[in-house]
Order: sequence, then C-alpha cells, then structure tokens
Amino acid sequence: MIELIQFPWSPFCIVQREILRFAGVPFKVTNIPPDDRSLVWRLTRQRYYGVPILREGRTVVFEVSEDSQVEAKYLDTKFKLGLFPWRLEGVQSILWRYIENEIEGLTFRLNDIYWREFVPPSQQLAFLRHKERKFGRGCLEAWAAQRQTLLGQLTEKLLPFEEMLLGQPYLLDSRPRFVDFDLYGMLGNFLFSGYYRLPAAHSRLKAWHARMSRAQLRSFAREEELHP
Repeated sequence: MIELIQFPWSPFCIVQREILRFAGVPFKVTNIPPDDRSLVWRLTRQRYYGVPILREGRTVVFEVSEDSQVEAKYLDTKFKLGLFPWRLEGVQSILWRYIENEIEGLTFRLNDIYWREFVPPSQQLAFLRHKERKFGRGCLEAWAAQRQTLLGQLTEKLLPFEEMLLGQPYLLDSRPRFVDFDLYGMLGNFLFSGYYRLPAAHSRLKAWHARMSRAQLRSFAREEELHP
C-alpha cells in the first residue's frame, strides 16, 4: 500500500492526495508536524526534507527540483491515470509553473492568515519562526491586513482558468489531466481554513471544482471503453 507522508493543509500534499483518491486505490496518510521533518529526512536518506513524499515498501518517491513532478508521474505511470499525455506535455509544463507560483503565492498567504486555528499550539512557535524567517517579521499580520487585496488578485489570476472552461469540462480537454489536480490542490489550500469560497465571478471554475471533487478514474475508463 502507498503511504502519503504530509501535513494536511499543504497544497502540494493535497495534489497527491487527490490523485490517489482519483485512482481509487487504498492508501495510507501519515501526518507529520511542520516543525519535525525527521521522518522525511530519514526515509529519503538525508536527500530531502519537504512534503509530500510517497512510500511504497522500500521505494520512496520525492521531488528532485522546484519544477519536477516526480511523485505525480510515479502515480500516473503506476495506475495508468492519463495525467501526462505527450501531446499536452509542453502546455502542462507552462501551466503548472503558473499555478505553483502565481496561484499558490496567493492561496497560501490567504490560508496562513488563520494559522492559529489549524496549527496545533505546540507547533505554533516553530510555524511562526519559519514564516518570519522566510517572509519577514510580521508577515502573517501583514497578509491579514491585505486580505481583500489578496482576494482581488486571486480572482484576477484565476480568470484564465475560468476562460479555459468555456468549451470543455476540464482545463485541457474532456477529462482531468495533471494541471487539474495541481490547481485543485492550490485551491484546496485556499479553502482549508473554511473562511473562503471560490470567487463568485468564476461560475465555471466552481462547477469544475465540484466535478473534480467527484472525479474517479473508473468513470473515465468506462467512457473510453464505450467511446474509444
């Protein structure tokens, strides 16, 4: 059985979790505290300390760079999910970089405003220290003050995805590809606190999000058998 080692609100963990759910296979989730990556460090033989990682028996899968998709491609190959067709390779590479920079840069800030509600008290000092070392002292308070501005920027940056859904149910064609899960993960992080909804202006994106929440590989496999 595949084990996903994660912390629950991480957008990149949500991506892998949703891919596994979509695949319809049993998997185990192990949550670790953000301030203790010792399990990840040990399993990767001191080569990686980020999350998520995947473990299957003696095989441990993790990313090798900021722009790699090693874990998603591992799951795609293993379960024949059709997430990375060759004809979409270039456009997906462009899109996931936009999603993981422009969208994620806003979604994690908006979610982190409510950090005290989802980070356990015993881990809050380490969380605060990590954020302030990376983004500057008082960053969490600054993001809270900028909440409406950040929401406006997110609405604007999501517009291309709303437009991509004008003539099809998923971002690139009639079934989910990797970038659908990637965007879903970033938005899952945005929605994690429970204080937000998807922008009302993006009705197609809201319908897409509902479809993604229900999507299962077996449904598309049956469809392809009926309409090869």
